[in-house]
Amino acid sequence: MCKGLAALPATCLKSAKDMKHRLGFLLQKSDSCDHSSSQGKKEKSPPAQRVSQEEVKKWADSLENLIHHDRGLAAFRAFLKSEYSEENIEFWVSCEDYKKTKSPAKLSPKARKIYNEFISVQATKEVNLDSCTREKTSQNMLEPTLSCFDEAQRKIFTLMEKDSYRRFLKSHFYLDLVSPPAAGCGPESCKRTRAHNLDCNSNIISQCA
Repeated sequence: MCKGLAALPATCLKSAKDMKHRLGFLLQKSDSCDHSSSQGKKEKSPPAQRVSQEEVKKWADSLENLIHHDRGLAAFRAFLKSEYSEENIEFWVSCEDYKKTKSPAKLSPKARKIYNEFISVQATKEVNLDSCTREKTSQNMLEPTLSCFDEAQRKIFTLMEKDSYRRFLKSHFYLDLVSPPAAGCGPESCKRTRAHNLDCNSNIISQCA
């Protein structure tokens, strides 16, 4: 039966001590790395940004105001995603990014990627375009330029402006950001309403970011 540690050779005891020391060192190093990693992540996480009521109200003036504001675009995209129709805004954003392409060599591959993703008959996120616009855009793929998607982008913008944008303004995605305190409310009720609106503002924007 077992005779205890005393019966083991001295070399075995020394090896066991060395292994114990190494394991302890590795565990300490791992904890230190995890702590540093978590600290780094905390430092890199930007604070939640709030949008002023004045800015939010401008989003109701036009779709252009809404989607040219980073937070407005994020809120509108979240709304479209809830309706399973985010392909329209994704196409619009892709076109905006495409028009900023500076290298002529990158035009063709980027144009083809957008076409295959949003316009071709086998597109994974096909947008709703009339046959004439689709055909013209297809022809533009032969010699892509910075303006080859302009007409298709305008069509989709108009479609969103007349349809989904109007629904967005009536949805909680927008109303929760602009709802003022109820008229004639008491001081405590007003405080609660303002606090609720600020919370909704912060929550929706942070989810969309």
